[in-house]
Amino acid sequence: MQIERRKPELLAPAGNLEKLKFAIHYGADAVYIGGRQFGLRAKAGNFSFEEMAEGVVFAKKYGAKVYVATNIIAHNENLAGAHDYFKKLYDIGISAVIAADPALIQACHEAAPDLEVHISTQASIANWKTVEYWKKEGIPRVVLAREVSVEEIRQIKEKVDIEIEAFIHGAMCISYSGRCVLSNHMTARDANRGGCAQSCRWKYDLFEDGTDGTVAVSDQADEKYTMSSQDLSMVEHLPDLIEAGVDSLKIEGRMKSIHYVATVVNVYRKIIDTYFSDPENFQLDQAWIDEIWKAAQRSLSTAFYYHEPTEKDQLFGKPDRIPKYDFAGLVLDYDEHTQVATIQQRNSFGIGDEVEFFGPNFYRFKQKIHILWDENGEAIDRAKHAMMITKVKVDQPVKYYDMMRKQK
Repeated sequence: MQIERRKPELLAPAGNLEKLKFAIHYGADAVYIGGRQFGLRAKAGNFSFEEMAEGVVFAKKYGAKVYVATNIIAHNENLAGAHDYFKKLYDIGISAVIAADPALIQACHEAAPDLEVHISTQASIANWKTVEYWKKEGIPRVVLAREVSVEEIRQIKEKVDIEIEAFIHGAMCISYSGRCVLSNHMTARDANRGGCAQSCRWKYDLFEDGTDGTVAVSDQADEKYTMSSQDLSMVEHLPDLIEAGVDSLKIEGRMKSIHYVATVVNVYRKIIDTYFSDPENFQLDQAWIDEIWKAAQRSLSTAFYYHEPTEKDQLFGKPDRIPKYDFAGLVLDYDEHTQVATIQQRNSFGIGDEVEFFGPNFYRFKQKIHILWDENGEAIDRAKHAMMITKVKVDQPVKYYDMMRKQK
């Protein structure tokens, strides 16, 4: 007999205010963002307090929540201002902070006792006793290490009554998550304080021991990726995590594009809703898999969820050539009588291009552009200027916030 499960939260990344709005509009129940302090994505276009407040107001309109990542491993000089920062987040209406450092967790409890703290994946939680410890400390949710298996999640949920958050999609770390010092060594940028240079993603020459160093072993390969891991994707296995009891399904990618965020959220929203509409008869739709590849930047795997990763889960040698898509335009308006959409250009497109429109609830259709006007109604061949307003004859109805993409 199948255990009845509560529908899990779909948690999406938001590197800036625009991405926050797209993530929620395309189906996220919650988003996680970074502020100007205490976060691990120093280059993610992080939020000011004013932008946080606007994001919270927008999220509430959709019944969504906003979490703030405060997940650095703090040194002495990083602690200044922590109490004031957490108090400000609480006053703004942030639903929870995501933290790993006990000093920051304590500062949050002292400054804003009613602000939830979720323990970050940077704490590398991989067993039920550690989860139990945090529950006894009054923590309502933990984000598990990315090295945990589906079976281990099931065991944790059986032993500890606490919310579990787990990653379902996005980049993986070749080192033990959050414990890498390559970036510090090579660029003096501290990965655990927000400065990761992603040194593991670089190309390296590999030399055989004992040679004079003139011929690299990796010269035999077209690409010389030695340490780069494939990205995680659970698009084909999401019911396993739901049935294991995961409460929040997390997408990685605060530094990813709007197209990536909207596409990935859209797919997982569709899978979750379809599964819960009839769990016993749930079937995977190939269209969901095809769609997720349109946002993929690297090859995909299930990482640690079913087995210890091998070389097949890394980008050794020549990586797969994945079709790339541009976010070409944002739908601002649609006239149902003329079937003309007003579109804000985001990447160049023009007459003869095959494009695909897509929107929330997995709405999609392809067409060629046959007629194109500028905002003054003058016929043009291409929309070449950034953010220019255009009008396009479309084959099917579209809505505000629908997106148009084209293959590169």
